[in-house]
Amino acid sequence: MNDLFAELGLRRVINACGYVTALGASPVSDEIVSAVSGILGHNVEMSDLQRAASETIAGWSGSEAGCVTACAASGIAVGIAGAITGEDLAHIERLPHDPGPKNEVIVQKGHCVDFSGNITQMIHLAGARPVEIGSVNGCGAYQLSGAITERTAAALYVLSGQAPQGGFIDLATFCRVCHERGVPVILDAATDYDLKPFVAAGADLIIQSGHKRLGGLTAGIVAGKERYVRAAYMQERGIGRAMKVGKEGVVGVIAALKRDSALDHDAVYAHEHARLDIIVDRLKGVPGLSVVIVPDSTGKPLSRAAIHVDPKRAGVTAHVVARRLAEGEPSIKIEDYSSAYGILGIEPTCVSDRDVETICERIAEIVRTGAEGTPPQSTETFDDRRHRLLRTWPRRIPGGPQA
Repeated sequence: MNDLFAELGLRRVINACGYVTALGASPVSDEIVSAVSGILGHNVEMSDLQRAASETIAGWSGSEAGCVTACAASGIAVGIAGAITGEDLAHIERLPHDPGPKNEVIVQKGHCVDFSGNITQMIHLAGARPVEIGSVNGCGAYQLSGAITERTAAALYVLSGQAPQGGFIDLATFCRVCHERGVPVILDAATDYDLKPFVAAGADLIIQSGHKRLGGLTAGIVAGKERYVRAAYMQERGIGRAMKVGKEGVVGVIAALKRDSALDHDAVYAHEHARLDIIVDRLKGVPGLSVVIVPDSTGKPLSRAAIHVDPKRAGVTAHVVARRLAEGEPSIKIEDYSSAYGILGIEPTCVSDRDVETICERIAEIVRTGAEGTPPQSTETFDDRRHRLLRTWPRRIPGGPQA
């Protein structure tokens, strides 16, 4: 078989960031590839396939029903649209330009995160208007209650490591306050592990990614109360038509959930933690670096290696370390969200044991060579990300595929 990377002019990547969409999310397991291959050569009634997916999602999550969307972001958009329209097809066809008077979606200000897309833009896609409550570092239940009016269609709750932790309304309280006023709660839990606690907490609609932790093809999972799932699914006659998922995505979700149900999760977590122990051991003698293992801030059964870089002793900043790792061959991508504070992160979910050794060797080498020839910039800004996007596409890459 030809090397697809060479044929398309692609770089090899070691992904130490975790389930990141920009890096192709997670590697797809052999059993999911096999299941998807079984449907690709055939036609199928998509409604029948979605019905089968609903049964699988409901059994796996403990919810009443489920459906599959193009991705988690589209799941949020069609979930909100469904809260506005219900199953009224005429109303569905009027979105987003005519949502009607009940078109507000409440969200805590600290939950308005950027996930390489803005969470509030997903609200606008449905024709709704976001109503932000609280501040960037806190929110109270009284503010939620005070924001609910006859115009409120839904409330959105976001579980994300990118959102500030602490000082915000917990999910159970959020659901209780909303339900007391007849408002459904939509939960963005794109990268979470187990939806059952969220169903128990009262979330009416829960959105998860099918291609991140679950390791399936690109897709989103919508789970929850049947009335809200049906309304979300029916958006395929409206704004959801631009977000439709194919047969391969639906079968990929079904196979991923079956695989997940059979996994020994404790063994998986133990293996991931062992990789972090290796990182601590390999980097403990590197000048200017200190490494600690930290649990996930949102309570997921996941830990990361936090590498603290002292630029005076290491001779290089955290940002430069991350940039040089990314520029190497293979390209190594690590978490650099906190590089301005001298902290880098390594998530063990998408790396092999050999990858871990390679990452540590490269980091040690970068520190040994120091900051010679590097610019003074200390971290990447949002403007830098925009400029990087404009540099890399759609301009033709030398040696890449030709039209």
